Amino acid sequence: MAYYPDWAGDSFPPEDVDCSRFDWIDFAFALPTKAFDLTWDDPNVAPGLLTRLVEVAHSCNKKVKLSIGGWTGSQHFSTAVATPSSRKTFVANILKVYHFFEVDGIDIDWEYPGVQGVGDNDVNENDAANFLSFLQLLRSQLPPLAVITAATTTTPFAGEDGQPLKDVTPFAKVLDWITLMNYDAWGSSSTPGPNAPLNDGCKNSTQPDANAVAGYNAWSKAGMPAKQQVLGVPAYGYVSKSNATQLRTRQNPLRLKAEGDQIQFRDLVKQGALVASSNSNKYGPNFDGACGFTREWDCCSSTPFLRSPSEHQVVTFDDVQSIGMKAEWAKRVGMLGVNMFDASGDTGHLVDAIRRGLGLTS
Repeated sequence: MAYYPDWAGDSFPPEDVDCSRFDWIDFAFALPTKAFDLTWDDPNVAPGLLTRLVEVAHSCNKKVKLSIGGWTGSQHFSTAVATPSSRKTFVANILKVYHFFEVDGIDIDWEYPGVQGVGDNDVNENDAANFLSFLQLLRSQLPPLAVITAATTTTPFAGEDGQPLKDVTPFAKVLDWITLMNYDAWGSSSTPGPNAPLNDGCKNSTQPDANAVAGYNAWSKAGMPAKQQVLGVPAYGYVSKSNATQLRTRQNPLRLKAEGDQIQFRDLVKQGALVASSNSNKYGPNFDGACGFTREWDCCSSTPFLRSPSEHQVVTFDDVQSIGMKAEWAKRVGMLGVNMFDASGDTGHLVDAIRRGLGLTS
């Protein structure tokens, strides 16, 4: 699975999505409004992109979910699900969009129930309970074969006391699966940390709950079956200013250009900081640092990072090896699959590594 964001339309049109590599594509994002309706980041562009994406996916018998919310799009979720009346209106408006675009499911990306996310979100101590009531109503109104999923953190939803719910079995009864957003554990920083750690291998993390293994364990303990959990993985990393100790110097140093602090795997390759090696691992080709960047490996999180001492840059990211390891682990513990954010950030190598890790291809 992978997300397809509406902002990728110019550089990565829907027709460039290789649907042979995916079972599901999540179109991101529709946004809840104050009136309990849905709008778009760019109303002039997003509807057309979604229509084209559905056409591409359905032409090869693959499926599309409409993802609602996102990091900057979750402001009005709390009020939209707060009362029976608001839930009824919100669900009715979601159904209109569902049927109009002929999608195959709905993904709720509320960041985050009961917790302040981006900074201006509506928050209520009853968010989790209201969210469940909303999902139950949505399930009753959607066609039986429609899929309902939720993007979540690596800890269960916050309850009335602000602590993670200890029992999520009611959510498991109404959701087809959850996607653990195992990324953004650590952003750009002068003391960089891993973006998407597989585990806390050295038992010394300041964020012991923010990794794939901990997320799976927390949700499983709370009652979400493994077969209803999907591991979210990133196709991007973070560029940090860092005075890392120089290991060795290469000629022609490169200063990376990033969108804010984030940089896509595709751009690391395009800008020349990563080059495919003639050597490979079981998930695909190895990628080496180039143009002044050296690839290193953090054994504590099982993720790579790039260092350029001359440019004082460190990039925390995922590559073929780390993504493949995550997918193989997800299969081993019985998870349903892997979802990448997002398809536009990949060169094709990451999704191929996921497929190899899941045992879908050799």
